[in-house]
Amino acid sequence: MERETEARDGVRCRRVGAVAVVELDRPPGNALDAAMRRALLAALAEVAAAGAAVRAVLLAGRGGAFCVGQDLREHAAALEEGAEAAFACVAAEYNPLVTALQAVRQPVVVAVDGACVGAGLGLALAGDVRVVGRDARFATAFTGVGLAADSGLSCSLARAVGPARARALFLLGDRFGAEEALTWGLAQAVVPAGTAGAEGLALAERLAAGPTAAFAEVKELFRAGGEAGLPAVLAREAAAQTRLGGTADHRAAVAAFLARERPTFEGR
Repeated sequence: MERETEARDGVRCRRVGAVAVVELDRPPGNALDAAMRRALLAALAEVAAAGAAVRAVLLAGRGGAFCVGQDLREHAAALEEGAEAAFACVAAEYNPLVTALQAVRQPVVVAVDGACVGAGLGLALAGDVRVVGRDARFATAFTGVGLAADSGLSCSLARAVGPARARALFLLGDRFGAEEALTWGLAQAVVPAGTAGAEGLALAERLAAGPTAAFAEVKELFRAGGEAGLPAVLAREAAAQTRLGGTADHRAAVAAFLARERPTFEGR
């Protein structure tokens, strides 16, 4: 993944310091075809294999769009073979993609310029922090083609914007923009159009300099917290704090705080 400059099947990977940058690069729109889905899965596997060498991840789109979702030309051709063949990719590729993104232990920043639709929205919501350009436009899109939801959106969108609003966005198919995404809590920052990638990288670099061991525990606690009752949440939190209490990052940060100095984190 080091210093990759050419797109491989619509996915471009490179390393900027300790940040792994994964970019969707299949113009126009970065529509997801089979080759691109597999290339993205491979890129995420490389991130996982890199271990502590990668301290944060940036997922972005090139060419003025994040991702318009499934390549409908490919989908229409697959439908000629029947629904079972056309939708096999959901279990075989889309579900693993969302699972792999959510399983990344490092903070995942998602930079959105332009269209972020359907499965593209699902991928964006599988990250941790979203920076969106002022020209960003979002839509669920599924009911517009007679479908319901995949890529985890029936869960992730409800968690991001609330179940009532998420249900309406699916049923009505309404588009929404950057300011609405910010107001609803889906985005953490709105930046000038065309700058989401650069601003997202700056944020990823900031996170990469942070206590990444603690970040990994925070991510796991939030994952587990959505699936468990309060007693289990409290037990997991206590266990996580105990594990982090033994890290060099924690000891150094406490010492820096007492000395009124800025801590330096190494992720261990």
